[in-house]
Amino acid sequence: MTQKIVIIVHAAPYGSERCLSALRVATALAGHDARPEVKVFLMSDATVVGLPNQHDGTGPGLQAMVETLVAEGVTIRLCRTCALARGLAELTLINGVSIGTLPELADWTLTADKVLTF
Repeated sequence: MTQKIVIIVHAAPYGSERCLSALRVATALAGHDARPEVKVFLMSDATVVGLPNQHDGTGPGLQAMVETLVAEGVTIRLCRTCALARGLAELTLINGVSIGTLPELADWTLTADKVLTF
């Protein structure tokens, strides 16, 4: 049976390494031999990660990590309420990233084997 893992990220993408760490863990899980089902829900300031074309001067950056996760089959959602509060809901998102809802996160949580928060 496939293990289901939900990762909830609240941390802003820049200023600390928590968001980067969350994406690194998601990448390691998605590429693991056990092939768990990984889902990532971005809340609060982490919703900014879903926007394309951000460059922090350190290389391919977070967008490349998000694109790799999407290519690996990881579901990535932005909290709708959080995105609306930040004016992001109508903006173009990285391909494969979409707006999600708290009821959706509740469903993910209830069916998950593990929930990690950053």
